[in-house]
Amino acid sequence: MLDTVLILELAALGLTAGFLAGLLGVGGGMMLVPFLTFFLSAQGIASDLSVKMAIATAMATIVFTSISSVRAHHQHGAVRWDIVKGIAPGIVVGGFITSLGIFALLKGTALAIVFALFVGFSATQMFLDKKPKPSRQMPGTAGQIAAGSVIGCVSGLVGAGGGFISVPFMVAHNVPMRNAVATSAALGLPIAIANTIGYLIGGYVWFAGLLVIACCSVLTAPLGAKAAHSLPVAKLKKVFALTLYVLAAYMLWKGLAG
Repeated sequence: MLDTVLILELAALGLTAGFLAGLLGVGGGMMLVPFLTFFLSAQGIASDLSVKMAIATAMATIVFTSISSVRAHHQHGAVRWDIVKGIAPGIVVGGFITSLGIFALLKGTALAIVFALFVGFSATQMFLDKKPKPSRQMPGTAGQIAAGSVIGCVSGLVGAGGGFISVPFMVAHNVPMRNAVATSAALGLPIAIANTIGYLIGGYVWFAGLLVIACCSVLTAPLGAKAAHSLPVAKLKKVFALTLYVLAAYMLWKGLAG
């Protein structure tokens, strides 16, 4: 059973993560993992296992958040379903490889370090906001499947919806930012489903935490998606990048201390 204070903390976390997932197409899992690791550790769960449970639980929440946010993005006509169709098959393959294989082999402390490195990289990409060459276009079917497999595999290792890779990838190929964010939200669903199946088999999902966070995140994900079409997302990404640096530092400390 969860005490009242923990329920309120998880609820606040879910509301925040849901809004960010809808707004930026990235950040739900990256926000959740460090906090869930802290909460689980406070419950007396060993550091190695708490990291794995945090990653698995964060990924499971994306199933609900993605459905909620992509509906709002679709209503604005922003989702590039042609890209979703091209990348999704690779995502499923990559997700299963991670959740049914690599994840179980790696120690939680190693995953914490991997998380910190990728989140730090993601934050840097957001902060620099590099512009692509005007002539660059999305790759063909084989290239999209290959990209999807990488996105699905890496996302599974860090418990994120893949936006930290898929958004920069699409923007680098001249997909407009708002379309990239919306399409990333849609890609979060196959990422989450493929990985969560493996995590459920491994017994890593924290169901009590998942219930609270999922119920709250689905309320704010549509609000974030709506805001993405009116707020200065590029500026918000830089602010969010600074937050990610702090979270990455915490997870790096957790991994090294373990």
